[in-house]
Amino acid sequence: MREKNDLKLAVLIDADNIPYSNIKGMLDEIAKLGVPAIKRIYGDWTKPTVSGWKPALLEHAITPIQQYSYTTGKNATDSAMIIDAMDILHSEKVDGFCLVSSDSDFTRLAIRLRESGMLVIGIGEKKTPNPFIVACDKFIYIEIIGGIKTLKTTTTQAPAQTEKFDSIDVKFIQLLKYSIEDIADDNGWAFLAEVGSLVIKKKPDFDPRNYGFPKLTPLIKSLKKHFVVDERDSGKANIKHIYVKIKNK
Repeated sequence: MREKNDLKLAVLIDADNIPYSNIKGMLDEIAKLGVPAIKRIYGDWTKPTVSGWKPALLEHAITPIQQYSYTTGKNATDSAMIIDAMDILHSEKVDGFCLVSSDSDFTRLAIRLRESGMLVIGIGEKKTPNPFIVACDKFIYIEIIGGIKTLKTTTTQAPAQTEKFDSIDVKFIQLLKYSIEDIADDNGWAFLAEVGSLVIKKKPDFDPRNYGFPKLTPLIKSLKKHFVVDERDSGKANIKHIYVKIKNK
């Protein structure tokens, strides 16, 4: 995944399949990845089910796109969003897309955009079908946006808070180990930033916050049974280069 904070992104939001409660958190998350040059939200604004979005549109300068539901049971919003995405693609005004939806109908769109060299970031709920998740370069769950801050401000983790985090199981440990082995030097050390980038390529929805950690470094440090961490001077004050090695390798 490209690590540039000046990427121009087209943010396309499916109002029918995304909750409006954390729109600020979503936009803050997108701002970490690039500049939201285009911000559009699609829905049938005559329906009361999307009325909660309306106050956020002016506050965050999001352009609403009206799409009437012509036929019962058919999602016209999907078609409008896909058509707009292709128009934006051919305009060559952006470097990537952020598709905000939990709908698997956007899987083919994500694949097509990536085939054209676009960076594709998905944002959706944990119920999002896996085909759409893996079609993106990176996928972020809405449930974790802002979740770490809430958790750290409490002295005791309530069951409802801990349940939203994924468990660190054997499969995930193996993913980390294989990724370290893939890029390690002759002594077994791998630069942790590169490890993180490789894991995302293999598992687009990987995010340390899914496991209750704000960053990858504390997540790795918590797994002392499996990994050794080495913090090396970078030549700059207060900046360390973090390397990781599989224990007993």
